[in-house]
Amino acid sequence: MSKINVLDKHIAELIAAGEVVERPASVIKELVENSIDAGATAITVEIKNGGITYMRVTDNGSGIARDDVAAAFLRHATSKVHSQDDLESISTLGFRGEALASIAAVARVELLTATQGELAGTRYEIDGGVEQDCEDAGCAQGTTFVVRDLFYNTPARMKFLKKDVVEANAIAAVMDRLALSHPEISVRFIRDSRETLNSPGDGKLKSAVYAVFGKEFTAGLIPTEYEWNGVKLWGFISKPSAARPNRSMQHFFINGRYIKSRTAMVALEEAFKGSLMVGKVPACVLHMGISFQAVDVNVHPSKIEVRFINEKPVFDAVYHGVKTALHSGDVPSVMAFQKPEPPVFEQPKASVQIQFTAPAKPADSQSPPVIPAVRPAAAPVHGFAVSDAHRPTFHTNFSAANIEFTEPVPVPEDDHPSASVMPEPVAGEPVQSAVLGVTPIETPASEEAEKLVGEAFNTYMILERGNELIFIDKHAAHERMLYEKLRAQEGQADQQMLLEPVAVTLEKNEYAAVMNSLDLCAAAGFEIDDFGSGTVLVRSVPLILGDDDVAGTVMEIAGYLQSAKNDITTEKLDWLYHNVACRAAVKAGDVSSPMELSALAKRIENEDIRYCPHGRPVSIVMKKKDLERQFGRIQ
Repeated sequence: MSKINVLDKHIAELIAAGEVVERPASVIKELVENSIDAGATAITVEIKNGGITYMRVTDNGSGIARDDVAAAFLRHATSKVHSQDDLESISTLGFRGEALASIAAVARVELLTATQGELAGTRYEIDGGVEQDCEDAGCAQGTTFVVRDLFYNTPARMKFLKKDVVEANAIAAVMDRLALSHPEISVRFIRDSRETLNSPGDGKLKSAVYAVFGKEFTAGLIPTEYEWNGVKLWGFISKPSAARPNRSMQHFFINGRYIKSRTAMVALEEAFKGSLMVGKVPACVLHMGISFQAVDVNVHPSKIEVRFINEKPVFDAVYHGVKTALHSGDVPSVMAFQKPEPPVFEQPKASVQIQFTAPAKPADSQSPPVIPAVRPAAAPVHGFAVSDAHRPTFHTNFSAANIEFTEPVPVPEDDHPSASVMPEPVAGEPVQSAVLGVTPIETPASEEAEKLVGEAFNTYMILERGNELIFIDKHAAHERMLYEKLRAQEGQADQQMLLEPVAVTLEKNEYAAVMNSLDLCAAAGFEIDDFGSGTVLVRSVPLILGDDDVAGTVMEIAGYLQSAKNDITTEKLDWLYHNVACRAAVKAGDVSSPMELSALAKRIENEDIRYCPHGRPVSIVMKKKDLERQFGRIQ
């Protein structure tokens, strides 16, 4: 009996559709690419329920002729490839002729289209690959696709779809790339009856970037334009100061097609070497123009991965183009001081008599002058408090329209305020560290078991205890302290309100992950609001974090939340504690005073801190005998 069975045409189409249509975003991508190939200058996309129940794509392109409508839904039917030679230089976004057939096989599709000069348009309906109706219809030139009930006839595929908000964000990402890839096309995206994107279509890439990512992201960009060895490069790169913690905002396009290229990514980051902090990567919106014969886009069904005949010209163009832009565009900020205006003195009125009266001399010439009992409170001068005894005083008497000025009390030459940055501690009081924020537990000198010897490389504290030397990583130790403090607050971290809310632009999937985890962020001490269009507004941060690099912290959190989809809440919260503690802790290389190091050492001793939150040891011990053995004092 034969074991090989020829599949039914309908089953074969359902299987083939899975390679092209994975989710609603796949449908939108294929349809808008057809609109672009049709010469559209305006494209509108509307979805409901994440696109699962309703998607509509409207364009003003060339339309489809009545005679071609039914054939357009046949597998491998296309107007973009006529011979084998055409595959060697593909200039259109679509070319396989599989999209419409795949979409129609797993959804209910309605088409409205009209070409220039036709008296009437065409309405065509097809469900699950079976034609239902074809009739005349009144419509403007262009094409409208309405796709309903995706995967209604393939429940196995339906159950693998994500939540509506996740699917909608995937479509939003496709629309963002469309607007960035073709700034000459006006792109409009309506999500559950709310417009979330509307690009002007004026042909200016900066306008498209502004429409997609907003003002804050656009302000941190440097324009780039370069040509090298047949590769033309143009677009924008981020300033080093606007670098990000992940690559989610790196966008590359070749001949108007969004791609993922490791060659371009490595060239970009190599060009930024020496300009970025460790752990940061640049963002970009870069277009590359290259000969169609030099790139193969027929590598993967998604057409995102491409293959170059020669990768070196692409690498060189990106590398040198970005280097040139950084050299000319990354201008350091200039600090300017405004020259103060001279004081303006008003002339006294004629009716006022001014008398300068010297104070009466005391009976005993050796006794100090009498200081009036009422005078202004002491005020800091250049950061130091001036004692009342040394303050110049001004005594006024307006009883007879006379103004009397009392001579200031002279200050002894050797009694000026101290210029010390840190005041001397008062005996018997614990010392509060200004930088590390730790207060040691007071211990009598006779009971001290450890002695601070010093610090190596502004990173490792060195303590002497009996016959041992203890080396302590101050960052790891301080990080552990802060981490334990956050954990002790049990999800109710102390917050501080920012003077000005910080707007942070995120990639659409990261933005969705943050919006779905607002309660989790609040438990870690972050108050975050939705600012719309992929941007969040940070109003409060954990008290221990301060207001340093708030945007960078939120970007890292967003990247983690987007990638850690399967982690339980406690694991996510623990990661947030790790991140906040690491950022707030004193850094390796920071200069610390002996007082701060001593305070930290006492906290370590009293709290028995051994490991940082990431598992690295806080301290290591060297025995005196091991040191003496190295010097040959003992065998």
